[in-house]
Amino acid sequence: MENNREACPVQFTTRRVSVFLLILSAMGGLFLLLSYFLSVSASFPTHAIAVATADADRTQPSLTPINRDLYHSSDDLIEQIRSLVHRHPDKLTVETIRAGNKGYKSEISVVTYCHSRKDSDEKSKFRILISFGQHGRELITSELALRILSILSEEQFLPKMDRASLNGTLENAVIKVVPMENLNGRKLVEAGYLCERRNGRGVDLNRNWSVDWGKKEKDYDPYEENPGTAPFSEPETQIMRKLAISFDPHIWINVHSGMEALFMPYDHKNRTPDGLPSQRMRLLLEELNNVHCQKRCMIGSGGGSVGYLAHGTATDYMYDVVRVPMSFTFEIYGDNTATTKDCFKMFNPVDHTTFKRVLDDWAAAFFTLFKLGPSQFDDQSKAGVPKVDKWVSIDEYLDGYLMGRRNRYGKKMEVLEVGMQEIRTYFRLFLLSSVLLLFMFCSRISKTGRQIVSALPM
Repeated sequence: MENNREACPVQFTTRRVSVFLLILSAMGGLFLLLSYFLSVSASFPTHAIAVATADADRTQPSLTPINRDLYHSSDDLIEQIRSLVHRHPDKLTVETIRAGNKGYKSEISVVTYCHSRKDSDEKSKFRILISFGQHGRELITSELALRILSILSEEQFLPKMDRASLNGTLENAVIKVVPMENLNGRKLVEAGYLCERRNGRGVDLNRNWSVDWGKKEKDYDPYEENPGTAPFSEPETQIMRKLAISFDPHIWINVHSGMEALFMPYDHKNRTPDGLPSQRMRLLLEELNNVHCQKRCMIGSGGGSVGYLAHGTATDYMYDVVRVPMSFTFEIYGDNTATTKDCFKMFNPVDHTTFKRVLDDWAAAFFTLFKLGPSQFDDQSKAGVPKVDKWVSIDEYLDGYLMGRRNRYGKKMEVLEVGMQEIRTYFRLFLLSSVLLLFMFCSRISKTGRQIVSALPM
């Protein structure tokens, strides 16, 4: 009887602990479900608020309209590029990549230049990846993309260009050109919102990459620099990330306007990287500055030269994660006399003479880069860098690798449907609930064991 009396308090205590753990586990499960539904339902009003705020900001007048005599519409420019590819199938190919989540869809056209398409082994060649039009209001950048592709196809030529020498370089090169990364944002600009730089749902695509993502400086402007709900939350950056990892370029160039500059990493630090790769990048940029900018272009790290730090940029991601040995941001035009509300004039030439000069000067700079770039490399330039598909963090895995997975029926799985931040939160809550259930299970076993022992005759 003494043993039974002693067992009763133990049994009561164990049962109380079990009930407590069961309640905690149930609460954890309910919180998990509640968080899911809140995140899904909240995404719509939040998006609506963001759109309403963006619409309010977009109503700001711009003093200078788009010069339709100089600039193609987005549809016309893409059509011009497709026609160019159709006329030169021996050198150019084009593909359209589409992605979407939470009801938002985007598409990006990618043009590939290869001097001889008979040799389709891209990995054996020198690879260059260039993106234009990441910010909607920077129309001049996409016009430069069209000019470069026209020269590559040999429908246009640059003065004083040694074509024979350049052909020798291009024989061993593959160049991928993204003429208009932010098509949805560009459509908004064409509709009259001339100061719009973000994508179709108000996210700055050059703040949506994972390196130092989400950090905000004291002068942070949510209208200008909204980084999104998580790294790679936007279909455009998802597409560009997959393209960069699969192509594995030697040179990456992100082309913008707003000033004249030749930037190298880092954007989120006020310094450049250390070592030989940094020296090689600087030497190449100094050559371009001397020959094509007449030494007026700013050179250095984006973060150290512009006057503010930018977090979550494409160039920093290309350099730190994809391990592109030469990662650049080119700023090809800026009008310092324009007011902040006169966005078209600030970011784009408005007269024919300046328009032609910008395209000629920068097209020549790019072809100089195509010629000099391979000479900056040796056999070990990329060999000593760990591949991103072998060394990848769990966040990078969730951010990108799962996006490309397909189920057994071949249907693409949109893992980012609720956002990567939510997925991580649910995973942690799942682990917490699992631990609580494990404790409850162990406590039940402990209680059962004590009851059996107490029932034995002494």
